[in-house]
Amino acid sequence: MLSIFESGGKQYLVSSGDKVQVEKLEGEAGATLTFDKVLYADGKVGKPYVPGAAVTAKVIKQGRGAKVHVLKYKAKSKYRRKIGARQAYTEIEIVKA
Repeated sequence: MLSIFESGGKQYLVSSGDKVQVEKLEGEAGATLTFDKVLYADGKVGKPYVPGAAVTAKVIKQGRGAKVHVLKYKAKSKYRRKIGARQAYTEIEIVKA
């Protein structure tokens, strides 16, 4: 069964058994999370959320993504800046969608 849930301002299309990386959430590996902001579940579309629907997931690990480099450059003025950032994420496995 497919479900769409919202977490961290983003929407994820999942089914049972899927592994998904979401924005960083609190919880150690093995912890259970419940997402109640479900937009679509079991063929029902919410307005904006489906009442009584929930997606249950298990935390697999906490991690940080690859470094993303940002370069700033202005021609003819010797202005160059290079910065990098790594986004923190939580990898979850969907137990019940």
